[in-house]
Amino acid sequence: MNEAADMQGGKTGAVEMLGLHREIVEVVTYRSSWSHAFERERALLTRALGNVLLDIQHVGSTAVPGLEAKPIVDIAAAVEVPEKMDALKEPLQSLGYIDRGDAGDKGGYLFVKEKAPQVRTHHLHVVTINDPQWTNYLRFRDRLRSDTNVRRQYAELKKALQKEFALDRQGYTRAKHDFIRGVLNEGIHLG
Repeated sequence: MNEAADMQGGKTGAVEMLGLHREIVEVVTYRSSWSHAFERERALLTRALGNVLLDIQHVGSTAVPGLEAKPIVDIAAAVEVPEKMDALKEPLQSLGYIDRGDAGDKGGYLFVKEKAPQVRTHHLHVVTINDPQWTNYLRFRDRLRSDTNVRRQYAELKKALQKEFALDRQGYTRAKHDFIRGVLNEGIHLG
């Protein structure tokens, strides 16, 4: 589907352009509708949880213009302290989020939104504002946005890993780990 169709409403609109079965890895061409989908979701989250969430950011590859990505919007949300997590559960469920539990230092407390069973459209990672994950989400996104070379290398890696891990999302994520750590540590050693 092309960008013009992507920007129209209805069946070819932004929500339809989102979604991937939870085990599948498919990296697709960037779509500007991803940022619009994030803004709509941020508005919903702010209305429902503005008194609990300190910040809501679009992170991951769908937040980087021009970068190929899995068609799932990654959102990082910050809370003051871990005890605030319980206050999120019921309001998020009313917005259609599924509680996937605490992934600890591998993604924070995770909630997912689906458009059909097992077809994820949004991943909401909730971490405390002082958790290094919060800073890392933003630093990695910003580095990809500002550094064409890093963005190109990451795109190439993701395309290669998509072939190797087409039916193994966890393996795909693990295989990107060293690259992401390298970018965060400013020690990229790629060709």
